[in-house]
Amino acid sequence: MASAYNPNASAKDFRVAIVGGGMCGLACAVGLSRFGIHADIFESAPKFDEVGAGVGLGPNALRALDGLGVLDTVLARGDDAERTLRRMVFVSGQGAHGEVYDYNDSSEFTDADTGIGIYRPAFLDALLPLLPNPNATHFNKRCTSISTSTSGAQVIHFADGTTHEADLIIGADGIKSTSRNAVAGTDEKLLQFTNTVAYRGLVPMETLRLEGVKTNLARRVYNFIGIDKHIIAFPIKSGKIVNIVAFATDNSVPVGSVEVNGPWVQPVPQQELLDRFSGWGHDVVAMLKHLKTPSKWSIHTLIPLETFVRGRIVLVGDAAHAMAPHLGAGVGQGFEDVFLLCELLGHPSTNLSNLEDVLKAYDAVRQPRANMVLKESFRAGVIYEALGKPGYGPNDMESHLAGIFEPIWRHDLDADVASTVAGLRERGSFPAVTNE
Repeated sequence: MASAYNPNASAKDFRVAIVGGGMCGLACAVGLSRFGIHADIFESAPKFDEVGAGVGLGPNALRALDGLGVLDTVLARGDDAERTLRRMVFVSGQGAHGEVYDYNDSSEFTDADTGIGIYRPAFLDALLPLLPNPNATHFNKRCTSISTSTSGAQVIHFADGTTHEADLIIGADGIKSTSRNAVAGTDEKLLQFTNTVAYRGLVPMETLRLEGVKTNLARRVYNFIGIDKHIIAFPIKSGKIVNIVAFATDNSVPVGSVEVNGPWVQPVPQQELLDRFSGWGHDVVAMLKHLKTPSKWSIHTLIPLETFVRGRIVLVGDAAHAMAPHLGAGVGQGFEDVFLLCELLGHPSTNLSNLEDVLKAYDAVRQPRANMVLKESFRAGVIYEALGKPGYGPNDMESHLAGIFEPIWRHDLDADVASTVAGLRERGSFPAVTNE
C-alpha cells in the first residue's frame, strides 16, 4: 500500500508548511518525507506534547498509517505490538452488567476488523525519530492568521510577530484551529458544545483484577450504557493499562445553546465523577474508584464545513472535522486525510502550477467522507445513552447500531487515491500518461 521512499526523488517546486505538531501534523511531515518533500512544522507549544490519554485506532486508521510507512514503527515503539482491539461489546451499566449487544452478532468478523489502543504520547515518541530534519520543527509558534502575499505565496503570521512564507499550508492545529479561519472564516459558531462531558483516566489492569472486576477488558472494547451516560473501556500498552472514558450528557437543553466558560479540559475532584455514576454496577464503580485524578473534557464538535480547502491552504484532522469520540474514529479520519494528501502531493505529476487542482480533488473525496463520519459519531453517542428509553430496549440496540462501523473500518483508501488520480487525468490537471 505504501509508496516506496525514493531518496533520490526530485524536489518539488513548492514549499510546504504544517501548522500544528500533533498526531496528524507529525504523520503528515513523515509521510511527505517519503516522497522527498520537505515540510516545516510550526507548533504553538514549547515542545511536542500530547495529553496523557489513550486513543483507539480502527483498522482504517492502521491502513492509513501503513500507507504512510509508519505503522510498524508505531506498533514497535508504542508498546502495542499486537492488534488487541476487537469489536465493541455493549453491556448494561447497571447491576451485573448483563450483555445488551455484541457487535460481532450482526456482522461477520475478520482479522482485518481489529485495531489498537495506544497512548497518545507514545505515538508521538514513535514518530519523532522518523522526522528527517529536526531543524525543520519550530516551537512556540502560535499561528494567529494566514494571508496571501502580492507574489501569491501563503504567509503564516505568528503571535511573536514573525511570519513564514510557503506555497502550501497544511492546517493540522486541532479543534481550536486558527488556520481554519483562512478556509472557513472566523465564525466561532462553527464549534458547538455537545452538552456532553467526558471524564478520562488510566487504571492498571492488575488493579482492576484485584478489585474483583469480572468484565474481561483485555481484548475487547466494552461500552457500559445507560440513560444519558455511557463508559468506554479498552486496553492500551499491550493490555497492561485500561483507558477509561466516562461520558455524561445534559439533554435538557439543545446542542449548541450552551457555551463552556473556562478550559475545555481540566482536572476535577474524583467525587464529581463518582456522584455522576452513583448507583451503577460493581465493575463501573471499581473502575471509577481508581481514577484518582480524572480530567473532564467538554466535548465540542465542528458544524460540518462545506470545504476543507481554500486556494493553497488545506485542513486535516480536527482542524477540518473535529467530531465526537463515540465511534473512536476522529484520529483515524485525520490519518485518512494525511494519507490521501501525501499520496497526491507526492505524485510525480503534482507541481506548483496544478497544486490548487490537486487540493480540490483531495477535498472532493475527504470532505463528504469525514463529515459523514462526524455525523455518525454524534448519532452513535445518542444511541449509546438511550438504553431504557422508549424504543431503545436491549432487543432494540442491534437494529440501531448494526452496520455503523463497517463504512468507517472497511473503506478502501487505495481506491480513493486511484480514483482521485484518474479524475485529475480526466480533467487535464495530470497528463494522461506518466512514468509511474
